[in-house]
Amino acid sequence: MPELTPEIIASIVEGYNSDPFSALGPHEQARGEEWETAVRAYLPWAASLQVVVQDGEAYDMWRLHPAGFFEAIIPRTGGFGYTLRAVDPNGHLVDLSDAYSFGPLLSDFDLHLLAEGSHYRTYERLGAHLREVGGVWGVHFAVWAPNAERVSVVGNFNNWNPTVYPMRFHPGAGIWEIFLPGLGEGEAYKYSVKSRQADYTAEKADPYGFFAELRPMTASVVTSLEGYGWGDGDWLAERSTHNSLNSPISIYEVHLGSWRRKWEDGRERPLTYRELADELVDYVKTMGFTHIELLPMTEHPLDASWGYQTIGYYAVTSRYGTPHDFMYFVDTCHRNGIGVFLDWVPAHFPKDIHGLNYFDGTHLYEHADPRLGEHPDWGTLVFNFGRNEVRNFLLSNALFWLDKYHIDGLRVDAVASMLYLDFSREPGQWLPNRYGGRANLEAIDFLKRFNELVHMEHPTALTMAEDSTDWPMVTRPTFLGGLGFDLKWNMGWMHDMLDYMAYDPVYRGYHHNLITFSLMYAFNENFLLPLSHDEVVHLKKSLLSKMPGDSRQQFANLRALLGYMFTHPGKKLLFMGAELGQRQEWSERRALDWHELQHESHRALLAYVRDLGRLYGSEPALSQVDNSWGGFEWLVANDSENSVIAFARRAADPEDFVVAVCNFTPVPRYNYRVPVPRAGFYVEILNSDAGAYWGSNLGNMGGVQAHADEWAGGGYSVYLTLPPMSVLLLKPEPAPVMPEEG
Repeated sequence: MPELTPEIIASIVEGYNSDPFSALGPHEQARGEEWETAVRAYLPWAASLQVVVQDGEAYDMWRLHPAGFFEAIIPRTGGFGYTLRAVDPNGHLVDLSDAYSFGPLLSDFDLHLLAEGSHYRTYERLGAHLREVGGVWGVHFAVWAPNAERVSVVGNFNNWNPTVYPMRFHPGAGIWEIFLPGLGEGEAYKYSVKSRQADYTAEKADPYGFFAELRPMTASVVTSLEGYGWGDGDWLAERSTHNSLNSPISIYEVHLGSWRRKWEDGRERPLTYRELADELVDYVKTMGFTHIELLPMTEHPLDASWGYQTIGYYAVTSRYGTPHDFMYFVDTCHRNGIGVFLDWVPAHFPKDIHGLNYFDGTHLYEHADPRLGEHPDWGTLVFNFGRNEVRNFLLSNALFWLDKYHIDGLRVDAVASMLYLDFSREPGQWLPNRYGGRANLEAIDFLKRFNELVHMEHPTALTMAEDSTDWPMVTRPTFLGGLGFDLKWNMGWMHDMLDYMAYDPVYRGYHHNLITFSLMYAFNENFLLPLSHDEVVHLKKSLLSKMPGDSRQQFANLRALLGYMFTHPGKKLLFMGAELGQRQEWSERRALDWHELQHESHRALLAYVRDLGRLYGSEPALSQVDNSWGGFEWLVANDSENSVIAFARRAADPEDFVVAVCNFTPVPRYNYRVPVPRAGFYVEILNSDAGAYWGSNLGNMGGVQAHADEWAGGGYSVYLTLPPMSVLLLKPEPAPVMPEEG
């Protein structure tokens, strides 16, 4: 043990000692031939201080420094237990355990795995954890900050004084830890980080914190995630069916803060997690959606970022309630047969000073070179995916949401920005990889490992990539050279269809390829068709307002677009508000335009989306074979003159099929011939132009008979009335079963 010197005392008092446990707490020392224990404490607020040993004997502590550094000499050794008894400035006695009498709680094995980057449950070791040590309850804090000179825990419990609770450092792993006895749930805290490589001190939120103060406050909050009584065992046991690529997956994408709001105490507020569990879940179930996808639920300081500029990767946002409240929301979804996907953002993080940026006075989580470490478009920082501890932080985070919150899948945001070093950068603004190319090799390796880990630990969970590029094999296994995702957003289909629908119908014949081109690559990946939040913001207009024509034509166009979407191969995603016929662009600052439902047109669209969703969920032909030509057959592909397409969708049983016919002009087509796979009566199971959907109510009187047709090359055809701007779905009645001979 080093001799206690004025310099060591000053380093504690002034807050730059990297080894506070060598100076504070109990220390056996020799006095002549005898041994004794020196107990030292630094409590600036204490007027006086005593050491009270287990047998009740009290020893006065001497003030060695006027700032509050105390020492007592106890004529005994052997690791005896004691408490500190302080007199506060008001003369009150305060008994407390000494944080510096507790040894390290992280094992050598934990530290080894953390340094190696292979501890995939780091959230069980780092962060703030309520626990009992030697019969004393408190909070164990641990944080990674290898280049700090001193890290301390600050909060109301020490008047946010960074000199009071400096932490123990483990140099090999770069981890700081301390057990603070007497602290409990609900304490707000941060880490005060003083760097040894620069004149830099900052208060940082806990990277592994499970909860945070409500914005604009930025401290982490000690929170236990234990104790919630989950009731979704049946869902989890059957999740392989719900999340199967051969099952219907129709996703309702939601920003919880603006789905619906309530007036309370003269102001409008978002719904809480528990209110959403009651209202949103019932709505989604009624509408026939199978899953909810939530815009990022991780803690973020700026509402306008919608959660995409995350600070607390392990903290569910406090805007709508507590972690247990969010568990209740997910649990309620599952008990009602609704899956929950989370938008996950490993592509970037904001520069806010209380976040990961320059965490220990160095570029710890991000690259130092802005050509690698910054996104010029978003003003955010890029994770250093080549650093073990950073990869470990993110990989553990992915597993965390699946482990602790029973999330059913993760949609990875902005994958394109991760794949390419020159993403949104001009020449000279980026650095090539070690082979001279533009691929971000470290990020690619990270994405592959992410998918491997998720599928190993949670085989029935889904991973989805938002990728707008032509990167190959995004949804192929990593052992075949793919990235390993289950689904990829089909941004090409989305852009083509929105461009096509924006044309006046009189010009659509010249752009017929926009509605057919997607079938050239539809089975190269496992696709999801998105009409997401990104398409209804930043002056892009709402889906309804994108449509040309007067009000009736706009609604008819939107019904046709959604009808084609739900019959086209691929899983489905629709952002909230489209089903209402929202006319305004979406804004996170207000609720959806629920008042529009006072109008028949909007109520009819809502009914149409509901019926479309239920039909999609009940017809195996629309979802069972999404990823091969076995589930799709063109019937009419090239009628650009009339802007009509028709196709069959088949289930795993090829005799179970439906026929979809889309007319993308406001002109009715009479006696329109569509070749069909077999004879029989075809029931019209959906007509987007029905009067109930605010259409012209033109149709086929419930169905049509197919007949042998020489124009079909000896096959069969139906002759249909195609309503204006419509989608028809036809299903053949079961073929009669012929009696066996004999």
